[in-house]
Amino acid sequence: MNSADRGTGPGRLDRYRARVFEERRRLRTAFADPAGHQRRVLTDLLEFNAGTEYGRAHGFGRIRTVDDFRRAVPVQGYADLEPWIERAAAGADGVLTADPPALFFTSSGSTGARKKIPVTPRFMRTSFFPFYYAAWAPLIEHFPEVLDHPDAVLNLKQDPLSAPPTTASGRPHVGASQVDFGAAFGEPLAAEPGTGARWAALPVPVDPDAHLEKTYLRLRLAVESDIRCVIGINPAMVAAVPHQLNLWWERIVKEIRDGTVGGVPHGEPNPERAAELAGYADRHGTVRPAQVWPRVRALFCWTTGLASLYLPRLREEFGPGVTLLPAPVAASEGPVGVALDRHASAGSLVVTASLYEFADADEDLGPDTPTLLPHELEPGRDYHVIFSHVGGLYRYAVGDVVRVVDRADGVPRLEYTGRATRSDHAGERLRDGHVVRALRAALDATGLEVLNAACRVGRRDGTLAAYDFAVAPRLPWSEDETHRVGVLLDAALGRESAGYRAARDQGRLGALSLRTLSRDAFVTDWQRSVADGVRPTQVKDRIFRQDPAQWARLTGTDEETRP
Repeated sequence: MNSADRGTGPGRLDRYRARVFEERRRLRTAFADPAGHQRRVLTDLLEFNAGTEYGRAHGFGRIRTVDDFRRAVPVQGYADLEPWIERAAAGADGVLTADPPALFFTSSGSTGARKKIPVTPRFMRTSFFPFYYAAWAPLIEHFPEVLDHPDAVLNLKQDPLSAPPTTASGRPHVGASQVDFGAAFGEPLAAEPGTGARWAALPVPVDPDAHLEKTYLRLRLAVESDIRCVIGINPAMVAAVPHQLNLWWERIVKEIRDGTVGGVPHGEPNPERAAELAGYADRHGTVRPAQVWPRVRALFCWTTGLASLYLPRLREEFGPGVTLLPAPVAASEGPVGVALDRHASAGSLVVTASLYEFADADEDLGPDTPTLLPHELEPGRDYHVIFSHVGGLYRYAVGDVVRVVDRADGVPRLEYTGRATRSDHAGERLRDGHVVRALRAALDATGLEVLNAACRVGRRDGTLAAYDFAVAPRLPWSEDETHRVGVLLDAALGRESAGYRAARDQGRLGALSLRTLSRDAFVTDWQRSVADGVRPTQVKDRIFRQDPAQWARLTGTDEETRP
């Protein structure tokens, strides 16, 4: 295979740009007839997979309409499909899909479970790649210099494995960031920006599970490069970078001066760059990404949820003119929305990728839950996402909640608000979105800022349930400010959730407590999780933290002395 076939030869960037913009054009064209494309997606998945065990069991060959499909297939989650998936993972053919899965994606790790998400060639070709290329259009269009050289992008989520774990049938069972799409699916142009950087394949031996050391080594190499863009997808990874620079600064500077990486000689010593970098800390007492990489132009990550509270200030750490671009609304199981312009948070529904259904996020999902189609969604409302695609997931409740921001070009634009999981100890039925919006209201009313936040349910006097909140203020708060934010937050939660308001009014839930932590508390906790062996992409912001040991580690408190 020659270099042009691998997508690395002359003209590769021109072909890449052309593909990105063409996929965005096709998607925008599809918006002229979203209902028609939804029908075609359904027809394709039914016809292609009619002969599978699942297709025969659910009468795919007799289904003609969405209503037929709803009657034949229940709304379901991973646990419902797991027996079918496990058989496919063990090597059985024709279980869920006509074409065998080429690999299995792991879940993102939000629940700690390692799901096996089947990934078929047909799914990648018809559902994944068109959306995937289009997702990069705003970055490539407005910041073309990020492609000028391989080391221009620090892609924090890239984590290739030389020996990936496998299922019982020998197929890779990995995260999407660990897959070489070119090799696996014949898509040589599919390499993300930054995956060709010199730190993509680390030049020194390192244990594959030593995630924190791998993070250090990539940052050590990137510090000597002219970074223009940082890609994190998971914003907690981006938020960790300023902390990591300061944490590892002396080691980084020494290794640059000595010409080593991880203590191993690599390249030439660079005393000039080392002296330049050392000067930043000497003059300012701290180091900021904007000093190390003064020409950063964009950050690419999720911009909603808890991240919406801290990203404006985090952006400033990378430079006053840096743009935040939202990563797609998507899961390991499939795409939902993709930003086709520079909207701050929302992505257009990918009507060509899956058949989409939605349900009111405040309702519990069940097999017979009534669902809405895209044209029935209302702006300003939160919904469960349910999708069906040719890759073997049928009426699959992915567990994410999205909010309809508006409608553009005939389709809803959606932003991710959090997981569908509720905190419900006294009938309050709180979701991520409730808490984030309540926090924002309390902070806006006081002019205060936080770098992250979390909560759990504790007990007052050993009996009454009540929420304990922990926040990391950007600047220290006075006792009066802390008290006022707590009062406003309690009231805002009541406005967001009727269940919370009723539980408080009826005395089933006590008044919340609010404690402030150090500004580095959450990123330090993130570092500990990565040091414990969790992949950085899987260590996400989490609002609800009910595990006593994890709460004690975050807050630095003894569980026996909690209020």
